Parts: sequence; C-alpha cells; structure tokens
Amino acid sequence: MSDTIRPAADETNADLKSRLLDAALFSVAFDGWSESTFRSACVDSGIDPAVARVLFPRGGVDLALAYHQRGDDLMMERLALEDLPTLRLRERIARAIQVRIEVIEDKEAVRRGSALFSLPQYAGDGARAIWGTADRIWMALGDTSDDINWYSKRASLAGVYGATVLFWLGDDSDGTERTWDFMHRRVEDVLNFEKVRARVTGNPVLKLVFAGPNWLVRKVRAPSGNPFRKTAGMPGSWAEDETTVSGTTPGQG
Repeated sequence: MSDTIRPAADETNADLKSRLLDAALFSVAFDGWSESTFRSACVDSGIDPAVARVLFPRGGVDLALAYHQRGDDLMMERLALEDLPTLRLRERIARAIQVRIEVIEDKEAVRRGSALFSLPQYAGDGARAIWGTADRIWMALGDTSDDINWYSKRASLAGVYGATVLFWLGDDSDGTERTWDFMHRRVEDVLNFEKVRARVTGNPVLKLVFAGPNWLVRKVRAPSGNPFRKTAGMPGSWAEDETTVSGTTPGQG
C-alpha cells in the first residue's frame, strides 16, 4: 500500500504548499534546499510527488522561495499591527527590517537559502526575492512614488536588507544587538545619500548639467502605472508626452 495521503476535498494549493514547506524544514538543516529535501518533504507530508512537483516545479529552489515568501507574509501581518505613522522615516524603515528578521523561525534555513541563491544559476531568483521584500516594506510604509524614485527606494532598501541579513547570520551577540547597530548605520547611509541627491537636483547649476538625464528618468514609471503589466509581464512603464501619444507635435492643431 502507498503511504501517500490524498488531499482533502477542501484542501487548497496554498494548504498543500504550506504542508510541504513545513515538512521540508525538518530536512533543510541537513540537506539544504535540495532535491533530497524535496523528496523527503513529499514522504513526510504524505503528498504525492507528482502533485508536489506541480506546486514546486524546481523542487528545493521553489521551496526556498516559498519560505522567503512566508517570511514576507508574516512581516506584513506584524507591520499592520505597528504604529508606524508615529515614527520618523528612518525609524519606520529600521523597524520594518527588524520585524522581517524577527519573524524568521529557522536561522539555518535562511543560511542555506543564502548559500543556494549565491549560485550563479539562482542569483536572479534571490535578487527578485529580496527586491520583493523591499517592495512590500515600502508598501507597508505607505510609499506612493510612481517615478524613478520607486526603483531607487527599493534598490537601496534591498541592499540594506540583504547586507543586514548576512550580518545577522554571523551575529552571536546578546539580542542580536550588533545586527541592529549595523542596520541603523546602513539605513542612515541611505538617507544621507538621498539628502545629497536632493541638494544636487536643487542646485541651479547642476540642474542644467543634468537636464538631459533628468528628463530621461522623469519618463520612467513604476510597474503599477503600466496597464499592460499583468498581460505582458513588463517591469515598468514609460510616460510619453501627450503630444506624442496623440500623434501631434507642438503647433499642429
């Protein structure tokens, strides 16, 4: 007889994924986010490997991404309970990063994930996962930018978050105090950079020097502003002048 347990009639794909992920965490410390871990998760969860392969086509890699996604979901739940609007921007950013790390229940799973996504063939997956975390943090903080700032904010925050996690993995201080000190310094660096950029764009001389590049970046829009995002999978959008869209040029009716 097979040990495979048939999914309950009311069990959704999300339920099955969660069950597989929970089972996988028992093996990750020993085998990493590997094919071996994936097979063990199928056995331990009682889910048919064929069904599991549909849910996680790349096995351990997709399980690792699901674990990261679970952390993001838990972070959003926690941040929804925080009184963030009463904090200064640097405090809100730091608190969000801290919460994201605090919801991690298995440090070794993250360590193994970092090793996996450092491999060239999976580096893109890792970068997208961290970018997604940065995006959700800015969403939680109420970011409404729709221009090039949408990208610069997420790129900066992704760098801070990624560096902080790597520092945290090697931190054995009481209450991970060294990690939080490191994080606050990195957040401060990002905000100082934004201040310098604001001074540059506000300088009348430099404003003329960067007139061309500034015109270009003003055309860039966030993905949410692209009506074809869902169908074309495009990463952003380009804001055309009204005269260009209408097919006319200045002075032509």
